[in-house]
Amino acid sequence: MEYRKLGRTGLTVSAVGMGCEGFEGKTEEESRALMQAAMDAGICFFDMYTPSPAVRRAMGQALRAYPREKFVIQGHLCTDWQDGQYVRTRNIEDVRRSFEQLLTDTGFGYIDIGMIHYCDTLDDLKSILTGDVMAYAKSLKEQGTVRCIGLSTHNPDVVMQAVASGEIDVIMMSVNPAYDMLPASEDVDILFEKETYDRVYAGIDPKREAMYRACQQNGVALTVMKPFAGGLLLSPDQSPFGRAMTPVQCISYCLDRPAVASVMGGMATVEEVKQAAAYHTATPEEKDYSLILSQAPRASFQGHCMYCGHCAPCPAGIDIAKVNQFYDLSVAQGSVPETVKDHYDRLGKGASDCIGCGACEGRCPFQVAVREKMKEAARLFGR
Repeated sequence: MEYRKLGRTGLTVSAVGMGCEGFEGKTEEESRALMQAAMDAGICFFDMYTPSPAVRRAMGQALRAYPREKFVIQGHLCTDWQDGQYVRTRNIEDVRRSFEQLLTDTGFGYIDIGMIHYCDTLDDLKSILTGDVMAYAKSLKEQGTVRCIGLSTHNPDVVMQAVASGEIDVIMMSVNPAYDMLPASEDVDILFEKETYDRVYAGIDPKREAMYRACQQNGVALTVMKPFAGGLLLSPDQSPFGRAMTPVQCISYCLDRPAVASVMGGMATVEEVKQAAAYHTATPEEKDYSLILSQAPRASFQGHCMYCGHCAPCPAGIDIAKVNQFYDLSVAQGSVPETVKDHYDRLGKGASDCIGCGACEGRCPFQVAVREKMKEAARLFGR
């Protein structure tokens, strides 16, 4: 495995990291097997954005089999578990309680990177930097409970301001070859309008280039989320480039960007771990993504669910990301596989429980027409 310095933090991380999504719904035995596959492959860097107590405990228990100094944890502030659902919060009491619960659930003792979760607007960033959230993060750093402070975002303008503040050591940013060709905006809806792709293949958006340079020049490390664009880049039918990229090509593209230290894809199976870790042994030809990008047609990501979960919480209790995932899997296969139907039936609430309030659409970074998707899913699955 390749290892990289995490900017100015003094930490060293594996170039291929691992998100926590793959641990959803896993048994203790399955979680241990997944973590062992990652550690055996040399992956030592793990993101824990979810406030789910079950996932936190599963990852914590699996990692306690290894010395604490052998792995690096990116744990998120400002995520909370309320009524069985993920909630993004800036309420300092909720932030404090949830982070303390993270330490209890995992048993880690300390978190290497205290990642302030999902900030996509400059107003939100200003309130974070000048308010209780940053004060709390700094107090944790002073105590040694976190070793450095991070911020996750989809907006390069936010990245630039976060770097300029001098307060942020690590930024978790959505990076892949499609996103790099989109302009920065606080209104995430316009990032996915078709006209933004009129210049998509002229090169990386200038603000994205400036973002990478600023991070590199200031020693601020970038860790990558959504390297596969929710799986779309891996599908020949869904990729905006008209051809599927391999996991290795996606990872290679991200690691070629300045300041990027690690790519943290979601891995739900041992095979997916191996596919990502194959970056380490891949040939230059296997890593090369230039032909796909240079011959790509114009396309838009507008309306594609990335299963990121930012639509939550749903007032009706629907796991929207899971419903969309099961729906998209079925549509891609032309039928509803029994395994997918079984997983869907196990959801507490189905798509037909949608009350049409639209709150989810206001939070979606990818302009997904969630209410219409729920209607289509209800028709497909029968509830």
